[in-house]
Amino acid sequence: MKDRTALAVGLALVAVLVYGMARLGFFDPRLIDGVGQLGSLFGMMLPPDPGSWDRATIYLKALGETLAIAFLGTLLAAILAFPVGFLAARNVVANRIVHFLSRRSLDTLRGVDVLIWALIWINVVGLGPFAGVLALMTSDLGTFGKLFSEAIEASDRRPVEGVASTGGGRLQRIRFGILPGVLPLMASQVLYYIESNTRSATIIGIVGAGGIGLHLAEQIRTLEFQQVAFIILLVLIAVAAIDWLSTRLRLALIGRGRVARA
Repeated sequence: MKDRTALAVGLALVAVLVYGMARLGFFDPRLIDGVGQLGSLFGMMLPPDPGSWDRATIYLKALGETLAIAFLGTLLAAILAFPVGFLAARNVVANRIVHFLSRRSLDTLRGVDVLIWALIWINVVGLGPFAGVLALMTSDLGTFGKLFSEAIEASDRRPVEGVASTGGGRLQRIRFGILPGVLPLMASQVLYYIESNTRSATIIGIVGAGGIGLHLAEQIRTLEFQQVAFIILLVLIAVAAIDWLSTRLRLALIGRGRVARA
């Protein structure tokens, strides 16, 4: 009986997949033609060329602006999410109303995509990198709040019980019982999001939130595909370098956290 049920569910999922692909045009002959055009487009992008040294300098400065947007937006979100994470953690705040409001507020912030936040903040503060920083901060505040609260809830209770047995109050239990175990994990999550937000900062730059995304959109619009390839290459190199650095920092932080818990 269970095998038949599993088979029926599997067939239903396959049918839904095939139907969805058909509705979205996966079986349309245009897809085959599009693949051929994609190859031609890649051919026009080679070799990557900024066009001139002055333009390459402009792209490098814009890339630096994108990295600054990603770093500041992520850092501000982490700072604001740190206290909110404790409010949303059941083992720290037992009040159901505070816990409910904290979680639902984080869900609201996280439920709106960063690109939409960028469009909102552009209408509030105008075009430029400041809107990009605010967009990343707002979007990541919801994400970090959820991640931090879950890390706090999953923390080892034994250090907290040890602090309580010596007469420590609530603040002492948080400071000496919870924080040493969760700070390395929180820091590793922030480092990962700095790398991820470098890509997000490029995307929101397309709608006017500063950075290299604005130049990328302009070169795509004017069909300067060699310059498009050069900009994409710059972003890939930056992301790879940040990923290499953040991975090693995360490993070092996680290792320290294990030593502290031991």
